[in-house]
Amino acid sequence: MPVGSVEQHGPHLPLDTDTRIAVAVARSLPGMTVAPAIAYGASGEHEGFAGTVSLGASALEAVVVEYGRSACRWSPRVLLVNGHGGNAPTLAKAVALLRYEGRDVAWLPCAVPGADAHAGRTETSLLLHLSPGDVRMDRAQPGVTEPIGALMDRLRAGGIASVSANGVLGDPTGASAAEGELMFEQMLARCVAAVLRWQPDGKGMLR
Repeated sequence: MPVGSVEQHGPHLPLDTDTRIAVAVARSLPGMTVAPAIAYGASGEHEGFAGTVSLGASALEAVVVEYGRSACRWSPRVLLVNGHGGNAPTLAKAVALLRYEGRDVAWLPCAVPGADAHAGRTETSLLLHLSPGDVRMDRAQPGVTEPIGALMDRLRAGGIASVSANGVLGDPTGASAAEGELMFEQMLARCVAAVLRWQPDGKGMLR
């Protein structure tokens, strides 16, 4: 089950960027039956920008728990492939409950080493590889480029709009489809290895 979001990704990327990445990863995993995505997530930190629609953590948790309970009636194992970092705490909570109830459920982040945070070079390169016709590089502009760790206090207090006027965390202007293809291959390799190991941690995440 891919899990994504509907949120502003700067002036140049589509609102469903996270969902597209999660769907692409899920469809590329071997031996999987891929369900339609949960396309809305917990995106409250992006609500300062038009286009963002957030379910919120409690609603997302309820959907994931009930989805897992239902799917596990017929499927021996359920994997949630997450494309939006803001969903992570909620997925961890929901999956931990499902595992406590005895269900073989886990979740997996779509991550690549050295990635920037939001709508920057990483996501822009990935979308240039996966959905090139929906990327407006003529509109791409740098956002705040400070390390994400230095921004966390302000992000928690005021969301993305408190640190970035255009909603971008990073610099997308150097992105390329070739780099995106390499990133996707790295992302997929990490995900495949984690699925083959199938060793969920205490929060149900595969590593």
